[in-house]
Amino acid sequence: MAHSHESNTKRIWIVFAILSVVTIVEVIFGIIKPDSLYRTELFSLNLLNWLFIILTIVKAYYIMWAFMHLEGEKGSLRWSIVAPLVFLIIYLVFILLVEGNYVYEVFHESHYKWLF
Repeated sequence: MAHSHESNTKRIWIVFAILSVVTIVEVIFGIIKPDSLYRTELFSLNLLNWLFIILTIVKAYYIMWAFMHLEGEKGSLRWSIVAPLVFLIIYLVFILLVEGNYVYEVFHESHYKWLF
């Protein structure tokens, strides 16, 4: 029983370390804002924001993988849980970017004024 406790504790520390490293990378990129990523656009969004979106999805997947114990399940069950969530997250990001860009263009290029 003690051996199981040690392996669970070790597993938690490994997950903590991996998620911490990804978060630290996000914070460093947010502070430094490299011009090569910040000034380059892809689909009306700079590459730095795309990097943040991708790293956030990676963290969400790894949290599900580790804390929902998906690593021990069959592939079909894993994909039945993960695929809809990944699709919905990508869809949500796409809708937010398209609508946000539209609202920006409406207020930027028309006679309407920014009230907020």
